[in-house]
Amino acid sequence: MMRTAIRLVCAAALIGAAACAAVATSLTGPVAGQDTPIRLEARRVPLGIGGATLAPGVTWAGGLVLRGPGLHGLSDLKMEGDRAWVVSDFGQLIRFTLRLDDRGRLTSADGALARPLTGPDGSILAPKANADSEGLAILADGRVLVAFERDHRIWSYGRNALDRPVALASPETAFPDNAGMEGLAAAPDGGWLVLGEGGGAWVCHATCGVPGTAPVMPADGFRFTGADVDPAGGWFVVERYWSPPLTMAVRVRRLSADGVLSPPLIQLRPPASTDNFEGIAAVATPTGTRLYLLSDDNDNPLQKTLLLAFDVSR
Repeated sequence: MMRTAIRLVCAAALIGAAACAAVATSLTGPVAGQDTPIRLEARRVPLGIGGATLAPGVTWAGGLVLRGPGLHGLSDLKMEGDRAWVVSDFGQLIRFTLRLDDRGRLTSADGALARPLTGPDGSILAPKANADSEGLAILADGRVLVAFERDHRIWSYGRNALDRPVALASPETAFPDNAGMEGLAAAPDGGWLVLGEGGGAWVCHATCGVPGTAPVMPADGFRFTGADVDPAGGWFVVERYWSPPLTMAVRVRRLSADGVLSPPLIQLRPPASTDNFEGIAAVATPTGTRLYLLSDDNDNPLQKTLLLAFDVSR
């Protein structure tokens, strides 16, 4: 009887030790995925003749079509200096360098690195429904935020995206499965702006609240797909109308801090260089703001990954 009891105690101890070892292994996994160089080919594209309507003070500043096996499904874009930060529908964080000519026009891109986004336990996110990253923001303190849809959530990956992700506040809204938090951008006082694809805007800190008094909604069949901080205050917002192959269009508007959308600054539709634009980055310049727009090719060989640049004067 005593021997049986001792065996049971030892067995329980071994099981407990194994469980602790499993937990320890989980908690000491890789903090971030491994950066890997990926092939990036950049070819210049024109804005095109017809199909583009630019507001006064907005000018074309160059464009690229990006090609490479790791450059599909790109869903948002932010800039740090000359380095582009991008997330994809496949749970990848991609960075590459933009090259400008002596007039400041976008002419090329190179030096691409990719790493898989990981979960709190250090494991690579999978399957795609758990890895569908749609929004990206870099806060003033350097924290990198990623918004996911399907499993709707916002995670902070810490400064330079090197930490284990931690969940942050997100809107308490029942988003559709494939139409969640598409727009993500820094907001004042360490907060972040969230845009729902079908409409709605929230500014989040410990909790989320709406700017202004009326819901922020796209119109005319357009949907929100991206946002970034306007250096002059408020945000720039991307809206997309997508009904291929006959109709595709994009427009960029300002969103004020009190939730008011401006008339369009940029409007694109065929035959201008147009695709499924989802990402936007705004960079302060001596004369105003440089805007970069990035398209998501849906991993479809009939579409393109476009990166277009526009200058907005003060």
